[in-house]
Amino acid sequence: MTKYFLAVPVVVVLAVAPLAPSPAQTTPDTAPAVAPIPQKVDEGRVALPTEEMARLYLVRKQYREAQDLFHKLTVEQPRNPLYWNELGISLHNQGELAYALKCYEKSAKLDPKYPDAQNNAGTIWYERKKYGRAIRAYKRAITIRSDSPAFFLNLGYAYFGQKEYQSSIEAFRKALQLDPDAFEVRRSRGGTVIQDRSLSSERGLFYFLLAKSFAQAGNVDRCIIYLKKAKDDGYKEMDAAKTDPAFALVIRNPAVQDVLAPRPAEGSQP
Repeated sequence: MTKYFLAVPVVVVLAVAPLAPSPAQTTPDTAPAVAPIPQKVDEGRVALPTEEMARLYLVRKQYREAQDLFHKLTVEQPRNPLYWNELGISLHNQGELAYALKCYEKSAKLDPKYPDAQNNAGTIWYERKKYGRAIRAYKRAITIRSDSPAFFLNLGYAYFGQKEYQSSIEAFRKALQLDPDAFEVRRSRGGTVIQDRSLSSERGLFYFLLAKSFAQAGNVDRCIIYLKKAKDDGYKEMDAAKTDPAFALVIRNPAVQDVLAPRPAEGSQP
C-alpha cells in the first residue's frame, strides 16, 4: 500500500481545520486545508526553503507537517505538478486516499508526461482492489518512462491481484532486469509510491512466482530464498518447479533440489 515506500494498513485519521472543504465539496483544485504548524528554527541557523523543508518532512515520515507545507506550495504555485503529487503522497500516507487521488489526478492533468503521478494514482486503485484501473495507470506510467523498476513491480502486484499470473511474472522479470535488487529495496524512490503488498492467503503462490522470476534470471541464491518461503508457507505445488522450463537454469543445483525434496514425515527417523 515513497516512502516513499508505502505501507498504510493502519489508517490514520487526518486532522482537518474547520474551514477545510468536506469530501463532497472538494475538487482537484481544493486540497484539504490545514492549520499552520509553527516552524522552530534554532538560533543562528538559516531556515530551509519551504520546498526543501516539505521534502525533508516526507523523508522523516512526518506526513502531517509535509501536508501543511505542500498545501502552501500548491496555493502559491497551483500549476506545479510536482507539488500536487507530493501533497498527494503526504495525504496518502495518512490514509486519506480520496484526497490523495484528487491530488495525483490534478498533477497528471497539469503534466500528462509526469509518470509518478500516473503510478501513484494506480496505487490508490490497487488499495481499493480495482486492479484493472491500477494496471491501466501503471501502464500509462511505463509508457512515459520505461526504465523504472518500481513501476513494473507495482504492475506485477496488480496483475497478481487480478490473478493474471503470467503477466505478473513478466512484469516482475522486467523489474529484475532493470534492478536485480528490486524486491529487496525498501527505500524511498523520489515521488514514486510503492504500493502495499498485502497477499493474504496467496502468499505461498506469490513466493513461488518470485522464485520463478529469479530462476529465469539465473539468480540461484534468491530463487532458493523464495522457494523456501513458498514451502514454509505451505504452497502445495512445489513439484511444478521440476518440470517448469522457467527453472531450467537452476533445477540441477543441489540447494534447489534440497528445497524441493519432500519434508520427512512426522515421527520418521532422519
